[in-house]
Amino acid sequence: MEQFLNSFGVLTDEEIASIQKSGEKRSFKKGGFFIREGQVCDTVGFVQSGCFRSYYHNALGDEVTYCFTFSNYFMTAYSSFIAQHKTVENIHAIADADVICIPRDVFMRLEQSSVNWLRLAKMIAEQEFIRMEQRIFSLLTETAEMKYKDLLKRNPEYLQMIPLNYLASYLGITQRHLSRIRKSISI
Repeated sequence: MEQFLNSFGVLTDEEIASIQKSGEKRSFKKGGFFIREGQVCDTVGFVQSGCFRSYYHNALGDEVTYCFTFSNYFMTAYSSFIAQHKTVENIHAIADADVICIPRDVFMRLEQSSVNWLRLAKMIAEQEFIRMEQRIFSLLTETAEMKYKDLLKRNPEYLQMIPLNYLASYLGITQRHLSRIRKSISI
């Protein structure tokens, strides 16, 4: 987490140390939930190891995967965390994971203590917006094969731990179609 926070070039060593002291390390077994729909999110997690899947249920009750969070990234049910309303998303571990959990009230106090924290929060929010916008554009403009190749290029080591049904849901295709894509790429 220290390396990730240092990469922004905004916080002092003391500020980074203060958030590290405020965090609580939690371990999640495969299948364990960081948050479930209907809860209010009051925590941000920094994934030290493992992988998480974010999903919601569509009108038919099917699970729709919209995000994976890998090691060395923050995760939260963002809109619930900000607005303090019940979330519609679920975030669960798809592999055993270790997470540094930081309560919302700690973030609020940090933001009041230094302009650097406000700058960091703004930068992270901007990154999340860009990531979300890229995901939307990807869904609207790219083929499933293009999206799969992009995942393969960016996170090849993690693709091994993502079950095919979650991956197919993320790509917006059936498992059968995913199998054809994987077969055509490996040739």
